[in-house]
Amino acid sequence: MIATTDGRSIEIGTELPAQVRFTTNKQLVQYAGAANDYSGIHYDRDYAEERGFSNVIVHGLLKAAILSDLACRWGGRGSWLIDYSARYGGVDLVGAPITCRGRIVDIDTENRRVNLELWTENVDGVRTTTATGLLQLANEETR
Repeated sequence: MIATTDGRSIEIGTELPAQVRFTTNKQLVQYAGAANDYSGIHYDRDYAEERGFSNVIVHGLLKAAILSDLACRWGGRGSWLIDYSARYGGVDLVGAPITCRGRIVDIDTENRRVNLELWTENVDGVRTTTATGLLQLANEETR
């Protein structure tokens, strides 16, 4: 077991508080510009429908970013991801709720690091993106 800088005790199996996010068309267009990913499936509904989707879909890398944000916010100010990888396994539609979840799968108490399993779920509870990350927790010097 280890304590965070705000006094929370955490252990293997501790779940991060779920966070529900909603994306907008404007956000997807902004992300497309930042990521240089201009596929029409991310901003053009007609194009997305021609490709078999009922609406434009959220970028996989944007969902990975949302999950990394969940981890770092949970870890607290001064925490950061040392290692991170994500896998995209399903589609999330713009405007639909994306539930972000995570849990601790291992703890290095000496170095104040936790291995996390992270994932997004669509409205049907299906995991659409999964990720793993090694989070360096803050200490009094890094806060």
